Amino acid sequence: MSLSVNVALLSGQQIVIDATPDASIGDLRNSVEEELGQAVGQLVASSGKVLSRASTVEEAGVQDGETLTAVICSDRIVSSCRSRAFALIRRDGSVVTWGHPSFGGDSSSVQLHDVKDIQASHGAFAAILSDGSVETWGHAFFGGSTARVQAQLLNVVKIAACFCAFAAILADGSVVTWGYPEVGGDSSSVKDHLKGVREITASNGAFAALLSAGSVVTWGNADLGGDSTNAQHRLQNIREIRASGGAFAAITTEGSVVTWGSPNHGGSADLVQPQLTTVQTIQATNDAFAAVLADGSVVTWGDRVHGGDSREVQHQLKNVQQLEASGGAFAAVLGDGSVVTWGDADAGADSSEVQASLQEVRQIRASRYAFAAVCADGSVVTWGNPEHGGDSSGVQHQLNDVLQVEASQRAFAALLADGSVVSWGNSAFGGGGIPGHLGDTEAFRETWEVPA
Repeated sequence: MSLSVNVALLSGQQIVIDATPDASIGDLRNSVEEELGQAVGQLVASSGKVLSRASTVEEAGVQDGETLTAVICSDRIVSSCRSRAFALIRRDGSVVTWGHPSFGGDSSSVQLHDVKDIQASHGAFAAILSDGSVETWGHAFFGGSTARVQAQLLNVVKIAACFCAFAAILADGSVVTWGYPEVGGDSSSVKDHLKGVREITASNGAFAALLSAGSVVTWGNADLGGDSTNAQHRLQNIREIRASGGAFAAITTEGSVVTWGSPNHGGSADLVQPQLTTVQTIQATNDAFAAVLADGSVVTWGDRVHGGDSREVQHQLKNVQQLEASGGAFAAVLGDGSVVTWGDADAGADSSEVQASLQEVRQIRASRYAFAAVCADGSVVTWGNPEHGGDSSGVQHQLNDVLQVEASQRAFAALLADGSVVSWGNSAFGGGGIPGHLGDTEAFRETWEVPA
């Protein structure tokens, strides 16, 4: 017999979910998250009792027609596979950072309040505040200083980051850049064209701006995708852009693909161009791309070792729902929640030892050479290079009721339903602990040399 359960948010919004008595509270919570499109930290019974994920609906005493309260988890971990640190945005707009202190792990030099969003380069962070201003911290070489453009950073709505630079979109559709000039920190050569900008995507050393008209403007290192001259005549009616380490792939409104940049990084899709129709989304390793088509199949191109050749697993790549990429491998989540991997075995392409555990996967994140998957029961499965977070055995007992996982270059951090954070991987990249009440930063006191 099915029960009808009302689920209410503190905002007053309500939804109705059908559940069987033998369904787990975890399953019920997953249904609520799917309906709301938001991460749910806890379900609370009308009595005020917090319901355990492991209990069944019947064991928890949930009654037909009862109203449960869903507590939305608005905390969010931020990093990138280029970064050496993590940032946690709390629901009150405050921020906690950890990782290498010289490269973004120490944010004590700035006042971080009312933060809406954060982006990370290799060694710095940029935060958008609620008033549209920007705060940066970390190493200046990697964009940690906005002194040159601070007066221009008003009404910022979005920020993108490459390896050593940032690009901010303002409310009027213009763009402000800072950081290392040769890799996108200087956009003066295209400033007059950067109007009506909707989105910005970054390779390791260049930016591509998608304009509201569907055209594209690029700048930065020409060898890493900053020069799109040869592709400009095809860059019309673009709806989405993705980047590898040194190339870009743009999806048109018709579902075809336009590529440019270094051929060594997937900048040419000539060999598979006839197959690139009805493309829904694209992901990229450092040197290759993978496109998911409307029928759930996948087309790959670029460096064969690093994911550009998917022939060995092509028969398994059906009904693909999600793609994630490390620096040299891809992981595809299928419709049944299982996972298929390919590419460089040293970068996470070999998931054979954990395949039995990769069931009902709902999220995958990748560091440079490892993957972490969050399953429907809130557990986490990891594989790949241990030095990049591929071995989570030391914290596995803590990885329960996980809502979100994010990755830096060589570490992972998981946000749990109770608001706590667990990290693992290389300590110099945020994997060894979290400052203050969340951990210890002793492991991060190292000396690093930065390119001149």
